[in-house]
Amino acid sequence: MKCRFCQSTDSKVVDSRPADDGTSIRRRRECINCGRRFTTYEKIEDIPVMVIKKDGSREAFDSAKILMGVRKACEKRPVSAADQDGLVEEVTREVYNSLEQEVSTDKIGQLVMTRLKNLDEVAYVRFASVYRQFKDINTFMEELKLLLGEGNN
Repeated sequence: MKCRFCQSTDSKVVDSRPADDGTSIRRRRECINCGRRFTTYEKIEDIPVMVIKKDGSREAFDSAKILMGVRKACEKRPVSAADQDGLVEEVTREVYNSLEQEVSTDKIGQLVMTRLKNLDEVAYVRFASVYRQFKDINTFMEELKLLLGEGNN
């Protein structure tokens, strides 16, 4: 790390502490050459993940969009905000842990639906109805039959 005063690359860390709710580390450094102190911040580098949408366009992954969909699906349901946030964190973690630079909306939707099914079946059906874009009542009924069939096993 270069000293901002004399441009020397020799410095020592005098103090380190967490910053920004533990997402970065604040380091107080002292330059070996000039003796002046300066502060640096260290944080994990985010690997940009692109989402391939159904129309083929691409945009940056945004977990806030997943959260909006989950909140809408869980509206007026007995699902706590903490459970909803946890679901989104799990999906986000899985997307980043896949180490793929691009992920399809289909994959993200499947990850959300799998978790919603375990959390609240009504919220799952709501999310699936928007995500899968049921064209008519028959396709909707097929999904409900699948859900009911799994519940009986």
